[in-house]
Amino acid sequence: MKGSIGTMLLLLAIVVAGIQPWPGVSAQSGGWTTLFDGSNLNGWNELGNANWALAEGAVQADSGSGFLVTTESYADFELTLEFWVDEPANSGVFIRCADGQSVRDTSAYEVNIYDTRPDQTYRTGGIVHFAAPTSVIMTGGRWNTYEIVAQGPRLRVTLNGTQTVDVSDSQYADGPIALQYGAGVVKFRNVRVRRL
Repeated sequence: MKGSIGTMLLLLAIVVAGIQPWPGVSAQSGGWTTLFDGSNLNGWNELGNANWALAEGAVQADSGSGFLVTTESYADFELTLEFWVDEPANSGVFIRCADGQSVRDTSAYEVNIYDTRPDQTYRTGGIVHFAAPTSVIMTGGRWNTYEIVAQGPRLRVTLNGTQTVDVSDSQYADGPIALQYGAGVVKFRNVRVRRL
């Protein structure tokens, strides 16, 4: 009896302490899972030749081009993350990627990060080819937050607390999430997801 009580108490302590049962998995309250906590890139595949590096709790790149792509696919979810870019940066968060080995804005929804995009229609806060942002928010030189919700055909984007997109489209239903490096200096941190 004492042994089984001790085992139950140990298991309870592990659950309460949030000890990870295996690398790359992080239990969170409310169903949230940390995809990137600043310490490693477990759960991500690198695609392309961007020079991704870990520094000061973030993953960053400043040359090459490419993506960090989740090893898991997501259909209906809420995604939150922080990003830092310089003024000429070209980046984005791609969701429901049809092909995790060939990420493109024509085979996924690209939530753009590109303040100086020549065609401002789908600038930062918009979804390229699908929805222009309702507000112009400059993001260069500071940390910013994205909240992205994909639920059925409905896609919502909130940038720094301001909703910039609320659109319906059913072209892509499921797939990995990808973080893009295209130009400038790009940093990401505190990437979390919750399946809906």
